[in-house]
Amino acid sequence: MKLLRTAVLATVTAASLVTAACAHGGQQPPRAKEPLLIAHRGASGYVPEHTLAAYWLAIEQGADYVEPDLVLTKDGVLVARHENAIAILNPDGSVREATTDVAERPEFAARKATKSIDGVAITGWFTEDFTLAELKTLRARERIPQIRPANTRFNDMFEVPTFEEVLQLVAQANERRREEAEKAGKDGRGHGHHGAKVKPIGVYPETKHPTYFAGIGKPLEEPLVRTLNKYGYRSPDSAVFIQSFEVGNLRKLNRMTRVPLVQLINGSGQPYDFTASGDTRTYADLVKPAGLAEISSYAQGIGANTNLMIPLVAGRLGTPTTLVKDAHAAGLIVHGWTFRAENVFLPDDFDSSADPTAIGNLAGQIEAFLKLGMDGLFSDQSFLARKAIDAYVKK
Repeated sequence: MKLLRTAVLATVTAASLVTAACAHGGQQPPRAKEPLLIAHRGASGYVPEHTLAAYWLAIEQGADYVEPDLVLTKDGVLVARHENAIAILNPDGSVREATTDVAERPEFAARKATKSIDGVAITGWFTEDFTLAELKTLRARERIPQIRPANTRFNDMFEVPTFEEVLQLVAQANERRREEAEKAGKDGRGHGHHGAKVKPIGVYPETKHPTYFAGIGKPLEEPLVRTLNKYGYRSPDSAVFIQSFEVGNLRKLNRMTRVPLVQLINGSGQPYDFTASGDTRTYADLVKPAGLAEISSYAQGIGANTNLMIPLVAGRLGTPTTLVKDAHAAGLIVHGWTFRAENVFLPDDFDSSADPTAIGNLAGQIEAFLKLGMDGLFSDQSFLARKAIDAYVKK
């Protein structure tokens, strides 16, 4: 249980994290066939994203899956970061965005570089220029401190985790669930028994910038599949989904593994591999019936921007589209992203005040989308999203 202890002790105590997140009381295990709750970058609304503490807290709050974004190190190790850029600078040299303290580390000042990532020039520091050992000397920071200032109290407490460490954390959490189920059965407090089958926590990795990484000789697919295989994620019913905004990446993975794949679809633009190859199709083309039929030839689901299901009109929810129905007709599941509780992210219908950082009515937004038949959702606030899903299912 070393990783679980590491995640907890790094924040002083488990109770301090749960209290900080307003997670009062235990969560009931998700009921069968209810919409899936995917912890977006872990419990990123409560602690800095893509840390073992964030994944652990999300599991404690009732998430069905934890979602690590994956990039590579110089020595070819998959690590969990929102981007390969771990600190991004403005033209004047100030920090625009950072998920680590690298910009303040003088020993790495010479690693600063300007690169074109998916056609966008970015100046900063990048994971592929650091060995894993070097990355492990850095510490994670809150990515959007202006919106989540409370999260900054956890700055510099956590390491950058490897994908393998995330899988180990999930495996330990699942083992704990099995042990608890068996103990409950032996004590007569439940239906558990030796070897009882318990619904496992799953993992939902995203391959970040696969065309870019392939272009620098570091393809993501091989290390991803190899690591998943090592931990037993091999079959169509494994508790895993691999997601990508690119198409060629998923087609390649479809030839390498039998685990479920999910095509991410943004509200505008096109997959970057289409851009690189001169393919003129856009994400809007992919959500048409013909596009969805094509997706079903290599993937099992779509991860859809919420605006594709219910467009915003003057900041408020408009008339739902037929995307969920069309995707289901093509045999695809639908997971929506991203459901965040702060007013700045919510449709105006669900704002609690004019304060952009205040918590609004996330449950109301979630209910509106679950009514469409959406099969699952990504949320930064797993505690609130769990409550919303459970309340909806009980109706």
